[in-house]
Amino acid sequence: MALNPKLLEILACPKCKKSVYLNEQQNGLICDACQLIYEVRDDIPIMLIDEAKPLKNK
Repeated sequence: MALNPKLLEILACPKCKKSVYLNEQQNGLICDACQLIYEVRDDIPIMLIDEAKPLKNK
């Protein structure tokens, strides 16, 4: 099961409130503004700033 497209439309980065998008591997949500990736575990996005990882190279 993948993330619901309607959920992706309303999700925003908890740090800067800008939009996020699913990465190519579909295992994380990327915020370009903050250069962070929020992990997706068992189809649940972990939208916690402390859990986010710095974005290296997309």
